Amino acid sequence: MTMGDGAAKINNHHVYDVSIDVLGQKPSTCFDDDGRLKRTGTVWTASAHIITAVIGSGVLSLAWAIAQLGWIAGPAVMFLFSFVIYYTSTLLADCYRSGDPISGKRNYTYMDAVRSNLGGAQVKLCGLIQYVNLFGVAIGYTIAASISMMAIKRSNCFHDSGGKNPCHMSSNPYMIAFGIAEIIFSQIPDFDQIWWLSIVAAVMSFTYSAIGLALGIVQVAANKSFKGSFTGISVGTVTETQKIWRSFQALGDIAFAYSFSIILIEIQDTVRSPPAESKTMKKASFISIAVTTLFYMLCGCMGYAAFGDLAPGNLLTGFGFYNPFWLLDIANAAIVIHLVGAYQVYCQPLFAFIEKWAFQRWPDSDFITKDIKIRIPGLRSYYSLNLFRLVWRSVFVVLTTLISMLLPFFNDIVGLLGALGFWPLTVYFPIEMYIAQKKLPKWSTKWVCLQMLSLACLVISIAAAGGSIAGVASDLKVYRPFKTSY
Repeated sequence: MTMGDGAAKINNHHVYDVSIDVLGQKPSTCFDDDGRLKRTGTVWTASAHIITAVIGSGVLSLAWAIAQLGWIAGPAVMFLFSFVIYYTSTLLADCYRSGDPISGKRNYTYMDAVRSNLGGAQVKLCGLIQYVNLFGVAIGYTIAASISMMAIKRSNCFHDSGGKNPCHMSSNPYMIAFGIAEIIFSQIPDFDQIWWLSIVAAVMSFTYSAIGLALGIVQVAANKSFKGSFTGISVGTVTETQKIWRSFQALGDIAFAYSFSIILIEIQDTVRSPPAESKTMKKASFISIAVTTLFYMLCGCMGYAAFGDLAPGNLLTGFGFYNPFWLLDIANAAIVIHLVGAYQVYCQPLFAFIEKWAFQRWPDSDFITKDIKIRIPGLRSYYSLNLFRLVWRSVFVVLTTLISMLLPFFNDIVGLLGALGFWPLTVYFPIEMYIAQKKLPKWSTKWVCLQMLSLACLVISIAAAGGSIAGVASDLKVYRPFKTSY
């Protein structure tokens, strides 16, 4: 059993008790050293989870981000983010176990790692930032999925009418359809049981990224030249103020495209040992970040080369609704399937946290702790229906869907989420936990270097948040809730 301290089978509190009582015992063939069922994750399943989380809707805004920064700063910023995130991921991987890296006490969640290494008010601060960020990611993914579903409908409508019908439509029905799918998938109890969804989602992410890349190459070939400039979108096309805010927002978009630290510990808790979980996780982080950086550079740069200053916020909407419309339909369908899985990968830690808290708060409530066995038709197995899980997770999905319908601004929301989550969760906490774990003396060379890295990333986060808020404010001036058609 993984995730949280027993979210998957939360009614079975004996498992939760045993995992504490047997700490330090030698693992058996069926159980790990903490008394929980043997973890089965490998470097490849961990990489699939990370790729599912990382190559999400963020890849679609990278051409726009590079268009704001230009040919020099755009790729340089992407390399910088990939390096920082890989480095801080290696620091975070070492925080999975407290004390001995092989047999120390396991930290099942990001918050557990903060509690073990830092404690105090920092735990509450971390939890607040992490879960608000996860909530925001769910909103961002709902918006992105609806945009892709609408793109399919519009391309088919445009093709059928021979380009005569403008095919205006509302995003609301598509957000509701995505929400219904997530209500169903959210009833999968925990991370270990969604490994197959992660692998499907990872394949889908490669599919639409590859199509976006291929269409970018074809567009460049048709243009017979690379568009764009060294400094990005020119003043004149936008005002000086807009240029500054958009450049800041681009930093947030790139940060969002790389963010996965908030679920790294939870992914690591699915990995088997030996070898040490940290060793496997560092390898998985390197593989997945190298793969995603390559894809990001190709997709972002080819998108900018194809469209120049006019690079769209969502790369796949820039190719129009025709020729080859069926290929764009496949790419957008792949995005929707990927986001269904990515939504679950991101939300499982939040689901587990609330369910663990409710179990500890009301341990005698049948509504929270009792499972109802339902036989699956045609199979010998049963599904364990937990009423609290059914109600709470459904309410969560409904709430994120409603907020998405109120604020369907993909680019701005993506930038804001990236900015809010990047510094505290990807940089500050991993660095502070590493310093505490290694007992680095204040003002030592390594301590100073780490603090300088943290400060630089804080400045980037503040700038990116400012740019995204400016973008949302600009959108709200012309937006009418629930009535916008595209």
